[in-house]
Amino acid sequence: MAPQALRPSRFLGSETNLRVSMEFFPPKTDEMEETLWRSVERLAPLSPSFVSVTYGAGGSTRERTHHTLKRILAETDLKPAAHLTCVAASRDDVDAVVRAYGEAGIHHIVALRGDPAGGVGTRYEPHPQGYANAAELVAGIRRLGDFEISVAAYPEKHPESPGVAADIEMLKRKVDAGATHAITQFFFDNDLFEAYVEKVRAAGIDIPVAPGIVPVHSFPLIARFAEKAGASVPRWLAQRFEGLENDPATRQLVAAAVAAEQVLDLIDRGFTDLHFYTMNRADLVYAICHLLGMRPKGREVKEAAA
Repeated sequence: MAPQALRPSRFLGSETNLRVSMEFFPPKTDEMEETLWRSVERLAPLSPSFVSVTYGAGGSTRERTHHTLKRILAETDLKPAAHLTCVAASRDDVDAVVRAYGEAGIHHIVALRGDPAGGVGTRYEPHPQGYANAAELVAGIRRLGDFEISVAAYPEKHPESPGVAADIEMLKRKVDAGATHAITQFFFDNDLFEAYVEKVRAAGIDIPVAPGIVPVHSFPLIARFAEKAGASVPRWLAQRFEGLENDPATRQLVAAAVAAEQVLDLIDRGFTDLHFYTMNRADLVYAICHLLGMRPKGREVKEAAA
């Protein structure tokens, strides 16, 4: 998507079928937990369709993920979705986590194979008694209950995949196994996403495919994430942030404009299912949602128990 002038969307200020979801990651420290919870409290009144909480490879953040999900359930009216991977875990272990989610009242799982246990760039080795890939994981979750199951999609192909066609074939296998919704890797070129969705539909896949949107809080950080994920970073995007390394106020304004351009263009193309990678920060996501016509719907954070 080439840069363009910010213009009103035909959806602004009206009732729409927008479906907006948001992703958080579990905090590692008490300070990070405070930051996360301030963001949750800020965004909860917008009533997103669901909020997801990530899960580290091999369950490395399992307890923090569970704690965050339980707090969201206990203290907000948000609908949480739990990420789940099958890296370095047996089927029994993964199944136990799925059952625990169901018992806790969490009925939406984001099912992912996960990064290799040795880190991005190393060879993926399935656990000998585990689910071999995301399609098998989806089938396992579906066998255990009536969960909503979201899966990953890759407009620019997964870094380990031979090509987009192979990725789409894997997506179809995940849908055939019971997936109900897909969320893409983040991207910055809407033309690329639109072409990808056309290929997905041509393959007979009809589940919602939500574009993954990441506000650029830090261009160097997002550029590193993109390199690992195999996502392209257009030259025009880098130019937007040139010279702003020591100017956080202007950088925030530019980041808001860039994300607003992207989401308004997606909506004008007919895509009304959006997923925001919040990076546990609320301000940019809140501003973009406001531009989309979303308004607080009352107090969505429950009063703490006495």
